[in-house]
Amino acid sequence: MVRLETGAVPTTEELVEFYDAVGWSAYTKDPEGLAEAVANSTYVAMLRDGERLIGLVRGLSDDVSVLYLQDIIVHPDYQGQGHGRRLIEHIVERFAHVRQKVLMTDDEERQHRLYESLGYRDVAEIDKLHAFARFDE
Repeated sequence: MVRLETGAVPTTEELVEFYDAVGWSAYTKDPEGLAEAVANSTYVAMLRDGERLIGLVRGLSDDVSVLYLQDIIVHPDYQGQGHGRRLIEHIVERFAHVRQKVLMTDDEERQHRLYESLGYRDVAEIDKLHAFARFDE
């Protein structure tokens, strides 16, 4: 039975194993940094099947005007079963009072379809709105 958990964060070992499973090795090169990033998030929700971590979403927010959805992840063995949608709907409900909900994603059509089905739009399609990003390696 898959259950939703909040109020705790996975162990460093769980995080490394989980992020490696989805191929996010840029995060796992610095296990302590990954654990710190998750722990410093405003909100973390996880899905577990028994004790196994199978899904995670985290958000960064001022809890008033903006929520940045970060690391919406579902283990490959559990993808395509509605778990990503469940995580997103949960965190959006938690921050329903916040006006802006922002996420950045890879250029994968499947992800785009999920986000669009939940009401998100590509900023390129929104008149007079621009998004800028900078990645320092």
